[in-house]
Amino acid sequence: MFKSKPPDPPASPCAIAFVDGQNLFHCAKTAFGYTYPNYDPKKLAEIICVNAGWNLTQVRFYTGVPPRDRDATWHSFWAKKTLQMSRSGVHVVTRPLRYAEELLSDGTYAYVAREKGIDVRIAIDVMTFADKKAYDVALLFTQDQDLAELVPEIRTIAGRQDRWIKIASAFPVGPATVNTRGVNSTDWIPIDRATYDQCLDPNRYEPSN
Repeated sequence: MFKSKPPDPPASPCAIAFVDGQNLFHCAKTAFGYTYPNYDPKKLAEIICVNAGWNLTQVRFYTGVPPRDRDATWHSFWAKKTLQMSRSGVHVVTRPLRYAEELLSDGTYAYVAREKGIDVRIAIDVMTFADKKAYDVALLFTQDQDLAELVPEIRTIAGRQDRWIKIASAFPVGPATVNTRGVNSTDWIPIDRATYDQCLDPNRYEPSN
């Protein structure tokens, strides 16, 4: 039995960028030594899409944010940075960080912040927008392997709709990077320092601003 020919990609594939803000920050911190989230996600998505020949139609940004009473500095930072992103046309999704007491490697206990619901929200949005035929390319800024479970689901949607869909994962890579893998079963797009540094946010969003 002959298999039908896979659908051809569109001449100008439409892309939506899904940015895991904390994952992107920690990758850049390891790769380039940056100590705070100094990226502009819209610029990063634009430069990658231009290089790939994709038409970027939307940037969606996701991050956990500490409550003000837990960490006023980082709460203020994210409040100002996400507001600026929203004004530039980025769709922002935030969730409050959750804190739990955990045993550390030195045998002591401390309250550790964890993101809850961010990866689930990203996964839901990637599937929802695929089902709505809103993109041809899902550009994920993350190395979170939990999102690899999305790939067969998106391929199922593509088969049902008889259309071409690509999933790519972009992530900073530098001399100190240990994990050089993108999300499994996606196209990997390493971001070198020269590319990353073209997309810096000039604002520091200091609490005193």
